[in-house]
Amino acid sequence: MQTTGRLFDDVARVASGAAGALSGVREEIEGLIKHRLERMIGEMDLVTREEFEAVKDVAATARAEQEILEAKVADLEQALAASKKSAKPRKSAPPSKAGA
Repeated sequence: MQTTGRLFDDVARVASGAAGALSGVREEIEGLIKHRLERMIGEMDLVTREEFEAVKDVAATARAEQEILEAKVADLEQALAASKKSAKPRKSAPPSKAGA
């Protein structure tokens, strides 16, 4: 019976050692993957969140200003069209007689 107990102890130790080794391999693989991803991200042309938000705000402001200017242009075009309609055509002066 004692050999059976020793056998189980040996199997438990081997399993524990294998689990420890697998844990170490897992940590090493995670480290390599993390390093590789950090390197790839570093090589990409990415912007920070702050830079993105700043450009987003500038674009929103420019868009609002553009809409205001479009409204002003539309008003000016309507005023110009109205002034052309209300303007009466001038009668042309009779041709002057030269040398008379």
